[in-house]
Amino acid sequence: MNQTIYKILPRALWEEARASGRLDGAPVDHADGFIHFSTSAQVRETAARHFAGQDDLLLLAVDPAPLGDRLKYEQSRGGALFPHLYASLPVEAVLWVEELPIGPDGHHLFPGAMR
Repeated sequence: MNQTIYKILPRALWEEARASGRLDGAPVDHADGFIHFSTSAQVRETAARHFAGQDDLLLLAVDPAPLGDRLKYEQSRGGALFPHLYASLPVEAVLWVEELPIGPDGHHLFPGAMR
């Protein structure tokens, strides 16, 4: 699968990643032993389930190609295949970063490219 994958991340973790050249993941990633990603079809539900009400978040679009065989699509929520990275994410693999603000209805507002 070579479609863009997405990571929702607190701004502070992205700032750390940019400074070090790699993202080692969020606390949930450390606990599970891999970095969680979502496909474009999954990312809105991921935001609603795991980031509801959280602000100061960023949405990272990631090119899966340079991640090679360290990126695995594994069954998760409802049997769907989710991308999991069993390594650090090099910042060079990030295609773009956009803010993920909360809208008036309490749901996150995704960038225009995702609408």
